[in-house]
Amino acid sequence: MLQLKIMMKKMSISTSKTSLVLFLCQIISALDVPLDLSQPPTITQQSPKDYIVDPRENIVIQCEAKGKPPPSFSWTRNGTHFDIDKDAQVTMKPNSGTLVINIMNGGKAEAYEGVYQCTARNERGAAISNNIVVRPSRSPLWTKEKLEPNHVREGDSLVLHCRPPVGLPPPIIFWMDNAFQRLPQSERVSQGLNGDLYFSNVQPEDTREDYICYARFNHTQTIQQKQPISVKVFSMDSLNDTIAANLSDTDIFGAKPVTERQPVLLTPTGSTSTKVELRGNVLLLECIAAGLPTPVIRWIKEGGELPANRTFFENFKKTLKIIDVSEADSGNYKCIARNALGSVHHVISVTVKAAPYWITAPRNLVLSPGEDGTLICRANGNPKPSISWLANGVPIAIAPEDPSRKVDGDTIIFSHVQERSSAVYQCNASNEYGYLLANAFVNVLAEPPRILTPANKLYQVIADSPALLDCAYFGSPKPEIEWFKGVKGSILRGNEYVFHDNGTLEIPVAQKNNAGTYTCVARNKLGKIQNEVQLEIKDPTMIIKQPEYKVIQRYGQVSFECIIKHDSTLLPTVTWLKDNDELPDDERFLVGKDNLTIMNVTDKDDGTYTCIVNTTLDSVSASAVLTVVAAPPTPAIIYARPNPPFDLELTGQLERSIDLSWLPGDENNSPITSFVIEFEDALHEPGVWRYQTEVPGSQTTAQLKLSPYVNYSFRVIAVNRIGRSQPSEPSEQYLTKSASPDENPANVQGIGSEPDNLVITWEPLKGFQSNGPGLQYKVSWRQKDVDDEWTSVIVANVSKYIVSGTPTFVPYEVKVQALNDLGYAPEPSEVIGHSGEDLPMVAPGNVQVHVINSTLAKVHWDPVPLKSVRGHLQGYKVYYWKVQSLSRRSRRHVEKKILTFRGNKTFGMLPGLEPYSSYKLNVRVVNGKGEGPASPDKVFKTPEGVPSSPSFLKITNPTLDSLTLEWGSPTHPNGVLTSYTLKFQPINNTHELGPLVEIRIPANESSLILKNLNYSTRYKFYFNAQTSVGSGSQITEEAVTIMDEAGILRPAVGAGKGKEDWKKEIVNGSRSFFVLKGLTPGTAYKVRVGAEGLSGFRSSEDVFETGPAMASRQVDIATQGWFIGLMCAVALLILILLIVCFIRRNKGGKYPVKEKEDAHADPEIQPMKEDDGTFGEYSDAEDHKPLKKGSRTPSDRTVKKEDSDDSLVDYGEGVNGQFNEDGSFIGQYSGKKEKEPAEGNESSEAPSPVNAMNSFV
Repeated sequence: MLQLKIMMKKMSISTSKTSLVLFLCQIISALDVPLDLSQPPTITQQSPKDYIVDPRENIVIQCEAKGKPPPSFSWTRNGTHFDIDKDAQVTMKPNSGTLVINIMNGGKAEAYEGVYQCTARNERGAAISNNIVVRPSRSPLWTKEKLEPNHVREGDSLVLHCRPPVGLPPPIIFWMDNAFQRLPQSERVSQGLNGDLYFSNVQPEDTREDYICYARFNHTQTIQQKQPISVKVFSMDSLNDTIAANLSDTDIFGAKPVTERQPVLLTPTGSTSTKVELRGNVLLLECIAAGLPTPVIRWIKEGGELPANRTFFENFKKTLKIIDVSEADSGNYKCIARNALGSVHHVISVTVKAAPYWITAPRNLVLSPGEDGTLICRANGNPKPSISWLANGVPIAIAPEDPSRKVDGDTIIFSHVQERSSAVYQCNASNEYGYLLANAFVNVLAEPPRILTPANKLYQVIADSPALLDCAYFGSPKPEIEWFKGVKGSILRGNEYVFHDNGTLEIPVAQKNNAGTYTCVARNKLGKIQNEVQLEIKDPTMIIKQPEYKVIQRYGQVSFECIIKHDSTLLPTVTWLKDNDELPDDERFLVGKDNLTIMNVTDKDDGTYTCIVNTTLDSVSASAVLTVVAAPPTPAIIYARPNPPFDLELTGQLERSIDLSWLPGDENNSPITSFVIEFEDALHEPGVWRYQTEVPGSQTTAQLKLSPYVNYSFRVIAVNRIGRSQPSEPSEQYLTKSASPDENPANVQGIGSEPDNLVITWEPLKGFQSNGPGLQYKVSWRQKDVDDEWTSVIVANVSKYIVSGTPTFVPYEVKVQALNDLGYAPEPSEVIGHSGEDLPMVAPGNVQVHVINSTLAKVHWDPVPLKSVRGHLQGYKVYYWKVQSLSRRSRRHVEKKILTFRGNKTFGMLPGLEPYSSYKLNVRVVNGKGEGPASPDKVFKTPEGVPSSPSFLKITNPTLDSLTLEWGSPTHPNGVLTSYTLKFQPINNTHELGPLVEIRIPANESSLILKNLNYSTRYKFYFNAQTSVGSGSQITEEAVTIMDEAGILRPAVGAGKGKEDWKKEIVNGSRSFFVLKGLTPGTAYKVRVGAEGLSGFRSSEDVFETGPAMASRQVDIATQGWFIGLMCAVALLILILLIVCFIRRNKGGKYPVKEKEDAHADPEIQPMKEDDGTFGEYSDAEDHKPLKKGSRTPSDRTVKKEDSDDSLVDYGEGVNGQFNEDGSFIGQYSGKKEKEPAEGNESSEAPSPVNAMNSFV
């Protein structure tokens, strides 16, 4: 019976741990050298160390590397140079070190078996690959053998040996019959790790003649089989004559009925054995026993437990499998085979050795000239591996010397490196079980910072999720990274942010107020650079109405709702699943915007339906169960939580355990899946119920572990698919006996709060952890590294103790032990604490300032003696402030700035200084208590720098050919201004820039009039200031030679016959002409065009005269009486012609040419046609042909030339008439309408009435 099951989950992409790890792995490390910079080779791809190849295919040995310049490649084979040019079968891929050995073209794979190593080399070093052992796979044939049938008595054990041929790699073994069906296996019959088939006891059904062992060789994709093995099982009751003939009388009468036997191990033999396995591998231990009944195998580890989550039992528990073994898995493993008659055991002593594995692999090192660095190569193994170094593939002992390099065991120390120190170093860690080889380069570069993350990159995350803002960078020396909120905001600090070494800024819980612009600044001594990224915070997607559990009658209709709420900027997609799979491809399933409807429900529609809502940033889902019933559900069928269990009983009371049993309540039509057991300690926490354990729903008893000195009561809660039941009534109480404590307080610390005390704190034990009455704590302490005895005190009901009168900031050993009336807990471990700190006593000395450039200085100091710190050295603080600007000679109060340098540093960089200014600074040491005294103030000055941009640039007083420029001096001159530079260039209508003009202006000027500019032209201006150091940033402006552009776009055009008769039109300034209409013919006009701007009104005039009036026949002939009469005559004539044509056609005769000529003798009638069609000549052969396509008149009511080929005009007099030899027409009439507008005549002469009529027709 199914019941309600609603599940809802939410997964934000940005919060997923997997996504977070993948994201961080993809961020460019600060040590990755950009590809455009010189760098030694790095091996990026290579074949595996043990490389087994298919002998039938070409051998490809991979070796890929990167570097700048691109590396060249060479190979060794079996330790000597491998000259591929001398072997026609071997080629190297272009721009690669990968070898291709042509086997498919006649080569033999066996001839190229060996150990290969690749070297990638450029001018900065050489990297080498692993030793690649190339071996062709082998699948030898099974040796032919004659196999005798196996006659076995029922109940005896039997082993069928496979003994496959030795292949490379070893084959996979399996047993099948003649029909290629796998033989069934069970606790009684199973295959061993060596491939043999073991029978713990044979039964009559094991008789068959086709036990066949198969070996599959995966590399060559071949399967070989052994000869079939025959097994015949006999018993005294079924001995047939054939078998009796092969047995002696003694055998027959010596045979006994099948009897049960106690277990005997078939494998391994004896009582003990040993096995060595390597760390990280899979440990497989096997025990197969014979016996009747079939023995059951159990595994234990002597002196310990089998590792949880890594232990698996296979082959019906005959094989113990432990994955990812470590040295801790060494020990004795015992398998016990047991049946009703007894047991047998075998102990396997396992020793876990280890091939070398990395503790710290060497990593690429990028240094700037003069810097120090180290390469560290630390590996472990069993036995301990030996470490050896190579430089550019050569043992370092015989490699060219480098004075900056010193080898110290597993570490290479570099001091004051130079560019020639660049090289690739190889670390080799090896023992008898294998080796590790790692390449790491030292690249000496001097590069200012680069930020590799794209500018203005947009990050979008869901609210309350982590936000990761990338600032991938590179520089040498390694730049320092700082983040700011906004473009010019304050530096980000505090617990709200996490700063990763690769430059990434993490906001663990992003809120709406975290949205905005973030600026990343990377700086080193060679410069600084910044980049901005954008962060948007989106509202989470929610399902506000989830699908609900439904019970529906068969053939009914059901709907599930899934109403969502989401961020308005995210586009959600809704997907429905059935039983975690796609919906059936059935038209009965209708997916709506916020619902799923199933029509005509059938039994197969029963299941769980899930609504999944995805956006690009998050995903939510909700599920509900659909139950299909044959009849309408009746009130008697109730799906509900189970009733509470009852009749709880305690038995088997012991000091540390007790048995609890109960009876389950009514399931309410939903099976109980589990029982939750809770306990109450009426002695220490009455009324508080705590979780004890959970057992499967099929179980009604449980053995519970107990603690001493607890007054237990238990209750049980039943769980089914609907939910949890009410708790049962409590059991009877059971008070356990007291005992000494089992554990000591956790989180013991010793931290002083004052210079003369030590505060010892701990987490007190819970009441049920006390194990007995009188819980107290023994607090002990003594000064470290001093031959003092422990001082102890016993306290109760507290979680801290203050030791007074201690020296200032000295280390103490501290421990806290629990005890009660019955004794002490085990001896606690010691922790190291310190007494209280005091302010440092000494100021840093020998403070020196080295000014690097106009905005950056480096300050050095001598460290203070550690004893004078009197606390944990947290670092040094540098206070610095600007005294005055050397350019303005004015003093003003400036707030002091503070930079903190963590740890025992002796120098620091002061960024963001103002050029050409005088500064003071002092240095103070900092501990956990506060700051020490300040060093004497040190005065230093910064040199001139380039100025900031001018404070403003205004363009005023525009005229037709000049502009006035005014500007303000830079807000930060950063030195003595020497001049200004003005550059400008015109911009045309297509926004193309013209030639650039440059003007140098004295520093004391603040305005300039530019003359001789082009009329009505837009100019772009670039303006900056200079000091002796160089030019500052530019300020740009644009302007036109006439300021009021509206005046240019609204010129006035006027025309008039006299002084008082002017008409005015306002036209668009982009036009260069205007058409004057409604003028009187033969009249003189004066035209004036003017434009008005800030510079005044300008205009120009011209005089012209219109032509004489046109002839009177220009009147509209369509309204003339003579024209109307003529049109009526034409219509009548056309009607007569149509009647004649119709009569002629019915007679089948042709229309005589003479009659056509007579009919068209009048030139005024010849071109006429009715508006509604034309008539034509049809030959007998064309009587039934359809009209030509395209005969409709064009939409503009004009006649194209090709459309007029069949008009009556073509049959008029002249050379254009179309006749055949017998004088008949050759054209067909398509019925086109040919009407041209009366105004279509473009002749400059006045048209005659005939011309007008032709135009009309």
